[in-house]
Amino acid sequence: MGKVVKPVFSVIIPVYNRPQEIFELLESLTKHNKALFEVIVVEDGSQISSVDQVMLFEGKLDIQYLEKENTGQGFSRNYAAQYARGKYLVFFDSDCLIPENYFGVVEKYLDRHAVDAWGGPDKAHENFSSWQKAISFTMTSVLTTGGIRGKKKHVGSFQPRSFNMGIRKDVFLETGGFKQTNLGEDIEYSTRLLNAGYKTALITEAFVYHKRRATPKQFFKQAFSFGKGRVITGRKNKNGIKLIHWFPLLFCLSFLGLPIAYIIHPVLFFVGVGVFGVYFFSIAMWSFLESRSLVVGLLSVFTAIYQLVGYGVGFLIQFIRKSD
Repeated sequence: MGKVVKPVFSVIIPVYNRPQEIFELLESLTKHNKALFEVIVVEDGSQISSVDQVMLFEGKLDIQYLEKENTGQGFSRNYAAQYARGKYLVFFDSDCLIPENYFGVVEKYLDRHAVDAWGGPDKAHENFSSWQKAISFTMTSVLTTGGIRGKKKHVGSFQPRSFNMGIRKDVFLETGGFKQTNLGEDIEYSTRLLNAGYKTALITEAFVYHKRRATPKQFFKQAFSFGKGRVITGRKNKNGIKLIHWFPLLFCLSFLGLPIAYIIHPVLFFVGVGVFGVYFFSIAMWSFLESRSLVVGLLSVFTAIYQLVGYGVGFLIQFIRKSD
């Protein structure tokens, strides 16, 4: 019998009621060097099963399909790690598409740098809708997130996010994996890794196409949960909350406080309107220059408001709570 060759990477993908998304993600993985990785799909107690979509890729990918009760994406990743055969675990969200050179880029980087975990940025695919492209811009722009999600190479110690995160399997097991299930579970884990002395890195070329939430309501809800998750993480880990994380709350209070500013003094109101006008114009222009689309540029103003207000409100509500 021939020697069984273990994959270098074990790709772990939690999925919850998103069969079409997981199909598109798996389809993108068929274009890669399949000798490098295996795929483990974890059905997290879905009411709409993805099993039929996953089974279409038997023979096309080295793939496992696991089912479990609903416990959230963090614990689903922990569950799948038990079945992983690769040296490294790679976590993708089910609404991502993976560029063909992803694993080659990561393997080349790991050959040259001794790191325990890594992350990469996300981008908008050319086939995404204008709204999805606008969301992608505001989720990654220095103007809205300060570059902490992978746009800048040096923003302190990099915290990998679970939509595009890799880690040595032995380190993952040593550290006990994710301790939170959904709200900020990746932030908490990355912070815990750094506090324990493990080395992380941002691989800027190892990006994924991230479709994000498709509707304004869904996007606001996601941003709201991010704000809550940041506070939960900050209470559990040293250095979990930095100055940049207060910006959405400051924006939210200032933006929603404009009517009060007018009551206090009209001049204060018009100064505020001017500041926000310059800020929104900068977002629209920067987005336009990146996307070459006037529609995406204008929509980016609205997605920025949804994102910052949603995050700020979630941050504030969780902050004033006495417990998590």
